[in-house]
Amino acid sequence: MIRLFKHYVPNAVLLLGMLDIILLLAAGELGWLLRAHQLGMTPAPMGSRLPQLLAYAVTTQLAMVAVGVYGADALQSLRYATARLIVATSLGVIGLSSLYFLLPSISFWRSNLLYAMFASLGLLVFLRILLGKTLGSQAFKRRIVVLGAGARAARLKALAQVPGAGFAVVGYVAMSEANRAIPEAIARDAIYNLADHVVLLNASEVVLALEERRNALPLKDLLRIKTTGVHVNEISTFLERETGRVDLDSVNPSWLIFSDGFSSGRMFSSAFKRLFDIAASTLLLLLSAPLVLLTAILIKLESKGPAFYRQRRVGLYGQGFDVIKLRSMREDAEVAGQAVWAEKNDPRITRVGRVIRLLRIDELPQCWTVLKGEMSFVGPRPERPQFVEDLEQKLPYYAERHMVKPGITGWAQINYPYGASIEDSRQKLEYDLFYAKNYSPFLDLLILLQTLRVVLFPEGAR
Repeated sequence: MIRLFKHYVPNAVLLLGMLDIILLLAAGELGWLLRAHQLGMTPAPMGSRLPQLLAYAVTTQLAMVAVGVYGADALQSLRYATARLIVATSLGVIGLSSLYFLLPSISFWRSNLLYAMFASLGLLVFLRILLGKTLGSQAFKRRIVVLGAGARAARLKALAQVPGAGFAVVGYVAMSEANRAIPEAIARDAIYNLADHVVLLNASEVVLALEERRNALPLKDLLRIKTTGVHVNEISTFLERETGRVDLDSVNPSWLIFSDGFSSGRMFSSAFKRLFDIAASTLLLLLSAPLVLLTAILIKLESKGPAFYRQRRVGLYGQGFDVIKLRSMREDAEVAGQAVWAEKNDPRITRVGRVIRLLRIDELPQCWTVLKGEMSFVGPRPERPQFVEDLEQKLPYYAERHMVKPGITGWAQINYPYGASIEDSRQKLEYDLFYAKNYSPFLDLLILLQTLRVVLFPEGAR
């Protein structure tokens, strides 16, 4: 894996992305040449249109990231990848066409975009046919050795068997666990030199999955392994990197204190984030005003009650604030203001409400809350005080999610379906802690792009 702005990118995804950008440049050039031939023009040198080619390639690749072309599912299924590629190339062409229409002075080859789109789609699909499932095969998986044979080691074994996993376990070493869960594990006493054993297995990483670390940490072995050039990681760090969340079952306070993350040097990033929030919320409020007004009228026509409603939420440092949303439920959805989890196919949701929830239109008025500075575009979703009070009692480290400003969209929202239970909240908390720990402008940009995938392919919206 390559670490890019605190975010790990799998080697297979990085390689595929580099090949894709080359093919997109080639497709853009091919589209221009086809159009020039059609008009009987003599092709100019490629360097003269390089800015336009780069604009096309970068815009299309951003669309590919946004719709999930580089996700694990797309790497495993050609049908899935092709469907997402069709959407991505279409979005890229529509975006550039709109830009060129609004700013014709920067347009150079607007009429060639259609040719470039079909060329891109053909080349990108051909690349994935050519590679087949190579990108998800053992050749691109990191080989790891697990020290431990208990329940934690069993979790790593199960994770390695998930389609799209970026690692393969090549050996387990039992460290005197009382309850062994990995029958094929080799006892530490049966290995003369653990460092040599790891090298012979051609492992690139050793993961500590010990059930009890006190008086059981093999420091001498770990030092020898480290000096051979093999990475050594604790299970919490490994799971954070592989899953994109902080695993509550393995984490402990000392790991949170001493591990990398929660950096205080965020002044520049926070200032940039605030400027973006002001500009984006102002623009979105202006652009979405007609849609919000039309939706409000439909809500009033369908059911009694106000079109908008305020709801108390818990924000930064546990401070309360009100969010404004378009009403998607009956006016009597909550008796005496008692908070109730939303259910699948919730009967309280109106017909208009079901549509606006699916398209996330009910969230648009929250841009006003972002403009006021009580929320950000990206961050953990703010919960209601009644739920927070309950969740802080049942879930460890829940209060830590309030150390960053809440957002309209977030890492949990693009990685986990709608949460409406304690277990859902636990899963989303793991993603929220990852975001709070590893925040960067790059991660915010990734979340904003991936939010488009959630809107276009809604899963779990209630």
